[in-house]
Amino acid sequence: MPKGPFLPTEFTPTKFSTTADKAEFGNHFLRFIESEWAQTLFSKDFYHRLSMCFGHIAHVDRPTFYETWFTSDQGRLRFLEKTLKWPCWGDREYTFSDVERAIQQEVRKRNYLARYQLRVVEAERAREMETLRRLEAKYRVPANRTDDGNATTADSAIAEQSSPVIERTPVQASLF
Repeated sequence: MPKGPFLPTEFTPTKFSTTADKAEFGNHFLRFIESEWAQTLFSKDFYHRLSMCFGHIAHVDRPTFYETWFTSDQGRLRFLEKTLKWPCWGDREYTFSDVERAIQQEVRKRNYLARYQLRVVEAERAREMETLRRLEAKYRVPANRTDDGNATTADSAIAEQSSPVIERTPVQASLF
């Protein structure tokens, strides 16, 4: 019984991998995403295969690969974009290109890219709103006016701090 949408019958065996190996990799890939990229699912075998798919390289080691792609929503979004843009080169009798194509279809179907794009945009907005609140607290003068329109002491203190207006006479010179 498969643990995901991919069945061994959908794939072509290679010299070193069975159709069951290919299906297991595809299903594990999707479980990994669904688990919110759980580090416990990022096993040595999964890393080894993933580092040879979708144009990835092995980085320096498994922890570096994980840290590069899966520890932030921005990294996860970049990973999904790279996954979906990969042209899946190679003959399915020698590579996992058939699994890569199947994974791409399932990732599109499950709309993972849009989910992570939204997460990144929302996080950026939250950071910017916090910056705005911090800057407004630091620089914005509270509107402390009374109902009759008279300025409060805060308004008069600001008026006193302003520098005097210096009028400058324009000077015109000939360039020739």
